[in-house]
Parts: sequence; C-alpha cells; structure tokens
Amino acid sequence: MAQEAKPTALIVDDSDISRELLKNIFSGQYEIEEAEDGREGLEKILQDPGHYTLLLLDVIMPRMSGLEVLRELNKQGLTSTIAIFLITVETNNDVLREAYDLGVMDVIGKPVVPYIIARRVQSVVELFLMRKRLADKVYEQQQELLHQARQIIELNNGLIATLATAIEFRNGESGEHVRRIHDVTWYMLTHTKYHACYSEDEVMYIAMASIMHDVGKIAIPDAILNKPGRLTKEEYEVMKTHTSQGAELLEKIPQLRSNHAFPYARDIALHHHERWDGRGYPDGLVGNACSLEAQIVGLADVYDALLSKRVYKDALPPDEAVRMITAGECGTFNPELIEEFLACEQELRTYVFREVDAGLPRAGAH
Repeated sequence: MAQEAKPTALIVDDSDISRELLKNIFSGQYEIEEAEDGREGLEKILQDPGHYTLLLLDVIMPRMSGLEVLRELNKQGLTSTIAIFLITVETNNDVLREAYDLGVMDVIGKPVVPYIIARRVQSVVELFLMRKRLADKVYEQQQELLHQARQIIELNNGLIATLATAIEFRNGESGEHVRRIHDVTWYMLTHTKYHACYSEDEVMYIAMASIMHDVGKIAIPDAILNKPGRLTKEEYEVMKTHTSQGAELLEKIPQLRSNHAFPYARDIALHHHERWDGRGYPDGLVGNACSLEAQIVGLADVYDALLSKRVYKDALPPDEAVRMITAGECGTFNPELIEEFLACEQELRTYVFREVDAGLPRAGAH
C-alpha cells in the first residue's frame, strides 16, 4: 500500500539557526520548505497557495516583515486556507493583536522549546484540518443540493412548457407560438430600457410565465377555439373568458403556486388582453394599472399572431404587422412600449423569426 504523502510546511525566517531548529522539530510530520525572508516566502505561497498546510513565520525580517506577509495573504483570502503561526521574539501587544486579526492560529515566542511548540502546533493544525474537511464536505453537500434543485426546476419548467404546448396543439398550432412569445418577451426585457426594471432571475421567471398566457384556452369549446370564420358576439364573449379561466386554472395547481414564476404567470394569463386605453379585457385596466410584464406579453402575442397563419387568417408580412400595431388596429398599447418595440423590431425578426418559402414565420435558432 502506498504511503500517504506528508503535508508541506513552509518556514520563513532570516535566521539560519532558527530555520534549522524548526526543520528538525517538524520534519517528521511535514515536508519542509524554507524561505530566508518575507518576500521569498510570499512568492512561494502565491505560486501555489494550495501546496502549503503550515506556515511558520518570523516577524522581523529584511525586505518584507512577517506582518507585511500576513497583510498580503489576508488581502488574497489565503489566511483561512493555511495554518499560520508566528514564531517571534516580538511581544508588542499591537503587533500580536494585528497578527490575530489577520488570521494567525497562534503566536509562539522565541526561543522555542521543541516539545512545547511541536504539541501546540500539531494540536491546532489537526483542528484546522478537521474544520477544513468539514467545510469541504458542507460545500460538496451544498453543490449537490443546488444540482438537485436545478433538476427540479428544469423538470417543473419542462412540465409547464409541455402543458402550454399541448394547449397550442389543441388550438391547431405547432407549439412554436409559445416559444416565440417566450423569446420575444425575453428579448424585450433584456434589449430595451426595461432591462433596468428587472433582475436576471425575474426576467427568467417572466419569460417562463409568458408561455402560460393562453392556458385558459383549455376551457374554451373546440367549436369556438378552432372556428375558421369570424366569431359571433356571443362566441367572442366565451373566448374572452380564457383570461380569467387561465388565472383560475393556475391557482388550482399547488405545485405551481410555490414556483417563483407563478405570480407573473397568473397576472399575464389574466391581463395580457388589457389595453392602454382601458378597452381591453377582462378588467378594463387603464394605462399602467396593467403590469409592464403583462403589457409586454400582450404586445408579443399580437405581434406573433399577425405574423402567423391561423385557421381564420393568413400570415401577414412583418412590415404590415408593425403598421397595424402602430396604427392601433389591434388595440392601443403603451406609447413608450411601442417605442421600445420599434427600436428592436428588426432584431426580433432575426432573433425570433425567419421567413421561409411560404412566407410564414418560424421560431429562430439562438
């Protein structure tokens, strides 16, 4: 069986006699390396910080003192990774206090008594290594928990996307609509002035929530949902209920209520058909009474609907879609939102859409 390698100790002292004495004391337990002054010792440590378990450091040395070495190691965050001991004749309280504040394990006075220093150092080093192993184990467990949490989030997101796509299939769509709504929403939240309104995590949750905007259509009868012609007034009133039906459905899924995307999803499902002038539905919200995220998804929904072939209409060219939106033919939108949309609409065509032979938009690769 291979013998376990000994840990490495670095002795930093300008006295040849002191270095030799310390080497004799610790060579049975450590591989010993030496430095004749603080500068040389610091350079050795910085070249390979993880190489050293123990640092025996004198205070008064040429070129760089032991305290100066400590200050630099502390600045680099290394005093917590190496067991550091001051071996010194220095007894000034201010020096000792600063040394402890900077992270030394103990201060041992010269002249040293071999069996005392050996016992003091080894006891402290054993505790130091035990604490370090415990910290490493805790870190490993934290990483495993984070990995499991990411897997659960990915599973939940996958189930959400599957539900939204299934509803799109029922509506005669391929599922690309919800993916495009997600991408347009994300792009608008990251490439316009609105990026300052949300954190990176919030953008992720809102984009995920956007794919559930039409979840309430699951409650709409097929005869109305897939009618190839114009809806009657009565049928349109039924169709409009998909907003409140969607919000109610989302509220009834316990697992979803604990998801950070839930409050955005409920709001978007309920309010993505509200309009700036109050002529939307279901609540007739005026202006910014409707949340910005619901406004953005509402605009993205109209934009994609105009560019997509549906059972009741052909796809429109992008320029015509933009004209209809800015002319208010699809309802009135927040003027600032329209301005931001127009500033990035050409990029949206590239990022989210690409024209194919039939002139129909498809989800772009990104």
